[in-house]
Amino acid sequence: MPIRIGLDQELHRMREMLFQMEELVNTAMRRAMESLKQRDAVLAQQVIVDDDAINLLRYEIEQFCVDTIATQQPVATDLRTIMAIVHIAVEMERMGDHAAGVAKITLKVCNEPLLKPLIDLPRMVDIATEMLHEGIRAFLNGDVEKARAIIDRDDMVDGLHEQIYRELLTYMVEDPSTIRRATHLIWASHAVERFADRATNVAERTLFVATGRLEDLTSEASKAGYRPLDDN
Repeated sequence: MPIRIGLDQELHRMREMLFQMEELVNTAMRRAMESLKQRDAVLAQQVIVDDDAINLLRYEIEQFCVDTIATQQPVATDLRTIMAIVHIAVEMERMGDHAAGVAKITLKVCNEPLLKPLIDLPRMVDIATEMLHEGIRAFLNGDVEKARAIIDRDDMVDGLHEQIYRELLTYMVEDPSTIRRATHLIWASHAVERFADRATNVAERTLFVATGRLEDLTSEASKAGYRPLDDN
């Protein structure tokens, strides 16, 4: 019984750490997009600096999970939960990298006017950060249906990304002098699109814990969608 109590306490601590990391990551992406909209170099630099805290928390979670496995010897659902938490922490650390990437784009463009008003990009961020928020809660509550529903919003992000890409491509074709500024916005859109993809990966772990099977939630539309840049 003492071992079970200890395991429950450590699982509770892991959940608290996931909540904390989700808040840091979503705040980073929202601030990064705001820095791009306002061409605010100070805010962008803060996002980049704050990424260190996200990285550190990822490693704290991973170490805590390893220590728990070693000392508590979890099995079945408990073990799957801990392994899923490790994976989710890694995904969120990369999501923080995507936010920092948007902030770095801000630093490249902050001394000149944006090529166009940012409308669809902030919409992408709103959807993507809500996906992560809901994905973490679906995982912690074991809500399989909510996890599956997240894919619908991922399709919305993919659609906006493709729309932005096509619009900016038109700018570049019609006026080659816009190529550099358009390319920066395409990079930003790609970063947000990848952020949303990783939120979908978080949702997949809910199904893994519930069923013991890894399932790809990516829709056929998303699989066929165009991605202008590769990402590891």
